[in-house]
Amino acid sequence: MLSILDRYFLRELGQTVGATVIVLLVIMAGTSFAHVLEQVAKGSFPASVMFQVLGLNMVDSLSTMLPLAGFLGVLQSFGRMYRESEMHVLASSGMGMAGLLRPTSIVAILMIAGVSAVSMWLGPLASRTSDDLVAAANRSIIAAGLDAGRFTELPGKGGIILVDYLSRDGQQLGNTFIAQERINKDGSLTMKMATGKNGFLYSNSDSSDRYLALNTGWQYEIPLGADNWRRMQYRRNDSALSSIQSDDEADPIHNLDMIDLMKTPTPDARAEFAWRTVVPVMTLALLMLAMPLSRQTPREPRYGRMMIAVLGFFVYYNLLLLCRGQLAKGHWHHAWPMWVISVALFAVAAMAFRNHYIARKPRKASA
Repeated sequence: MLSILDRYFLRELGQTVGATVIVLLVIMAGTSFAHVLEQVAKGSFPASVMFQVLGLNMVDSLSTMLPLAGFLGVLQSFGRMYRESEMHVLASSGMGMAGLLRPTSIVAILMIAGVSAVSMWLGPLASRTSDDLVAAANRSIIAAGLDAGRFTELPGKGGIILVDYLSRDGQQLGNTFIAQERINKDGSLTMKMATGKNGFLYSNSDSSDRYLALNTGWQYEIPLGADNWRRMQYRRNDSALSSIQSDDEADPIHNLDMIDLMKTPTPDARAEFAWRTVVPVMTLALLMLAMPLSRQTPREPRYGRMMIAVLGFFVYYNLLLLCRGQLAKGHWHHAWPMWVISVALFAVAAMAFRNHYIARKPRKASA
């Protein structure tokens, strides 16, 4: 049974951590939205799947955001109680370390369970779903930006395309007209135009480029400023429709589930497995660190400890990233440095927390 004091702490911690999660989600959503818009503008994927990709990216980033949210939430909640002298009143009433450890342990268990589910299962699933969604959209003519009865610019190709009919599934099209400009080696321009009675869209093996295959039509090559035009009749003519440009490097290892990840004997797989397993421990260490850092005096600056906490988080997080990079490069074959750093941080935080409540020896009066 939870005591009245435990329920009070849990309510305060839950509200503060929840509010911190919402604030960090809003900040992260703004950054991710700008990146997704940039990818849409470059033709990496169509605008029709933009919000789905944004939502899946946000789910994948929860494994990093939740530990930080829990750390800052506990720090703010207990810090407010210290500033308003609630902790001092409770301590004078006989509340010791157990009074803070019980509710914080419950929050830690819930957060570790959530972070473990995201890092080991939900995050990779969201990443795989996002990649499959983009790949399926890029195979569709509608995803390529075409619209029946309207001139459409070819991204990065300096040309236009017009179709009079699109099938409902976006795979087949009717009469088609394409016009493109091409720069010759001597710097002159040539206008290339092609017509076809019907066609379809396909992509290469790695889905990095899309091509439009036209059937039964004519192709014209018209040098601008000259009169040596060329006309050619064809049965099939393949034209580049748009290139898929992306600044994001493919990371197939991140999309693997835990079983397949353990079966992959590569440095990247070892680094990914180590990261997924150390994130829950990172959450526990940060929550433990938040307890001694939250101890403040009423006249202490409100956000002084917050700045120290954020700086400490980034140092700790970057040390883990450094260890992960060494594993991924094959320089290290074991993840024990990541565990040593996390366990050491937890031990230091626990010792600092214990020193606040340990009984101090009385000083002898000087003669």
